[in-house]
Amino acid sequence: MSAFRVFVVCAAGAAAAVAGTAGQGEAAKGKQVFQANCAVCHNADSDQKKMGPGLKGLFKRDKLANGKKPTEGNVRAKIDDGGNGMPQYKDTLSDQEKDDLIAYLRTL
Repeated sequence: MSAFRVFVVCAAGAAAAVAGTAGQGEAAKGKQVFQANCAVCHNADSDQKKMGPGLKGLFKRDKLANGKKPTEGNVRAKIDDGGNGMPQYKDTLSDQEKDDLIAYLRTL
């Protein structure tokens, strides 16, 4: 294998590793996103229902209200797609805001 090909393969691996860290959010910013968009319908400090389910301990639960496991992917899909009375946030929140929001939800 030529030195150039080795370089390309290594560079691609490094880019993939950096891309793997993408999606990391900041919980403090996520709290602000939550307050501005979610708090009207969801409790953050309780698992009691407001209009929507309380979100305290969300990622520690066995399942979400829709029966799916509380993974980042499933929570993000719920944020994006809404449903069952919850509006869609797919085009309302940026990817970074969603990452921040999920980071915040993990702290509850």
